[in-house]
Amino acid sequence: MSDPKRSRMIILGSGPAGLSAAIYAARAGMKPIVIQGMQPGGQLTITTDVENYPGFAEVVQGPWLMEQMQAQATHVGTEFVYDIIVDVDLSRRPFRLTGDGGAIYEGETLVIATGAQAKWLGAPGEAELGGKGVSACATCDGFFYRGKKVVVIGGGNTAVEEALYLTNHSDDVTLIHRRDSLRSEKILQERLFANPKISVLWNKSVEAFVGGGDPEGLVGVDLVDTVTGEKSHEPCDGAFVAIGHAPSTELFKGKLPMDDHGYLDVEKGTSRTVIPGVFAAGDVSDKVYRQAVTAAGMGCMAALDAEKFLAEADFEAAEAAE
Repeated sequence: MSDPKRSRMIILGSGPAGLSAAIYAARAGMKPIVIQGMQPGGQLTITTDVENYPGFAEVVQGPWLMEQMQAQATHVGTEFVYDIIVDVDLSRRPFRLTGDGGAIYEGETLVIATGAQAKWLGAPGEAELGGKGVSACATCDGFFYRGKKVVVIGGGNTAVEEALYLTNHSDDVTLIHRRDSLRSEKILQERLFANPKISVLWNKSVEAFVGGGDPEGLVGVDLVDTVTGEKSHEPCDGAFVAIGHAPSTELFKGKLPMDDHGYLDVEKGTSRTVIPGVFAAGDVSDKVYRQAVTAAGMGCMAALDAEKFLAEADFEAAEAAE
């Protein structure tokens, strides 16, 4: 087995959080190593039009944006590794990570930026119409449906919040829920029912997302009544699947504290976890905003927190050696 690859900072994940951490760490001389994981570039690589990332007057493509961020990180001195980590040892520093091919990585600090994935229904047409009418983020894509008819699928806080947000762009929002009551907080339900732009279809589940062929995209959803079995069709221009997100934190179960939904706990206002030298950034610890720009900001925080941690550790080591 080859010798471990060592760095002052190992970054797990190469989305906006991981790449921003890399840029700041590289500029600070930390020579970070980014381990890209199963989805290099993160969720933006499967996003088409991006209109809400600062700095671009025109719509840009998600994959292009991530290519530019990676090029910037490379330019300032980041090393990229294509590997999938299957085990981590956080019991001592340097932290030790093992790739699925047996490669070993050791980092004096670790930034966890593995992101989160939207939960999907798995219904026919959902994947094929992704970015062509089907989305899992109203704040990302709602702007593209100004004045159009949209549906939101779900019954929890996420679904209600998405429906309410979409009324900023659409006067015809329909919430589709498979039960006869919502699971969201009472105050959110009150706002939803009081909004004249929103209607609710109860006891309905989505059987399929229906496209009209290129370039038309989504034209509606096929529904089935969960009580009677009756089938129906709901025309729409956009469909937002809002049944929650799952953070990619399986690797850290039992090793780092996380909430009931699997999001890593960090000290308020920082990226610090309970283990000194281990930081979390982006959607692994953010279940509220989940935006590329907030993830990038948290990546910056993680790099600055790590730089401060290492400076203090170096000072203590120097004092002890005297």
